[in-house]
Amino acid sequence: MLYGYGPLILQGTLMTLALTLLSVFFSTVMGIAGALCKTSGNIGLRYMATAYTTVIRSIPDLVIMLLVFYNLQIFLNWVCVMLGIGLVEINAFTAGVVTLAVIYGAYMTETFRGALESVPRGQIEAALSTGMGDGLVFRKITLPQMVRFALPGFSNNIQVIIKSTALVSIIGLVDVISISQQAGRSTQHLFFFNILAALIYLAFTCATLLALSRIGKRFGVGVKEVQL
Repeated sequence: MLYGYGPLILQGTLMTLALTLLSVFFSTVMGIAGALCKTSGNIGLRYMATAYTTVIRSIPDLVIMLLVFYNLQIFLNWVCVMLGIGLVEINAFTAGVVTLAVIYGAYMTETFRGALESVPRGQIEAALSTGMGDGLVFRKITLPQMVRFALPGFSNNIQVIIKSTALVSIIGLVDVISISQQAGRSTQHLFFFNILAALIYLAFTCATLLALSRIGKRFGVGVKEVQL
């Protein structure tokens, strides 16, 4: 049915899935860290986070990917030569994860910043007044509400990350896009394999939306929706 390209399509799908999961994880971590910096009382951290989000969101994704894959490796090897240590090599998968994490970490920063600022300050002050530490207040009060407020924007960011993984095929990663293009050209059934690739991405998106919907219900327990 897949003209002998079934195993390769599966391999590319798993590669795309791994790229997506790692990119989402690291961009989420960077987003939370960036949001904490942006809402920090330290002016230096706020300026750094603002500069990061402004610069990254102003440069096209493809340009950043090419900079990471080619120029970052040249820079790191120059540093290695200066220090007299072995050279490093950034493969396409690593470059893809780093690039997507850095790019969407900036968008996640704004998502989580807005969510943090939506948490009622009075609840945090009340918890602190009872003797709860900052860490406990964050885990028990700030984080659950931040997740609920951030989910709509977070969901949008994840969908964009899933689609943006297709860019990594440009730097040589053997993902579902590169394999489907190879299969299409070899079998003269390019339309079929393009549709197949589109359906794989659609399946990823649907599974993600379903998972996030369940997470939203979990963190929305006890919250009454306002009826308009």
